[in-house]
Amino acid sequence: MAAMAIALHTSGLDRMAIGLSGICFVHCLASAVLLAMLSAAGGLLGSPLVHEVGLVLAMLMGALALGRGLVEHGFMMPSAIGSLGLGVMAGALTLPHGGSEELYTVVGVAILALGHQLNRIAED
Repeated sequence: MAAMAIALHTSGLDRMAIGLSGICFVHCLASAVLLAMLSAAGGLLGSPLVHEVGLVLAMLMGALALGRGLVEHGFMMPSAIGSLGLGVMAGALTLPHGGSEELYTVVGVAILALGHQLNRIAED
């Protein structure tokens, strides 16, 4: 019974991490659209601080969920793919805001979400 509760908890972490990745994805797209349309509204969403804090939170949650999954089911592939996404996201943090960092962030988030989905599949 305890193993089932732990498995559900890990699945919940993956679901939350996928949701956070989706929110990040929408934020990046909305920022680009709003910056193009309304500079005042885009200034708030496009703030480097919002991007950096959100990305760090997503990376921490992603690492936690992928690590727990690896310990519980023992399959390396989800963590390997998710780690690639985390690396791309970390690299995006080093790029100047407003340039190609949004593209790298979206690519990293998509790869990380794939790792979380594989983690959920491996749990079953």
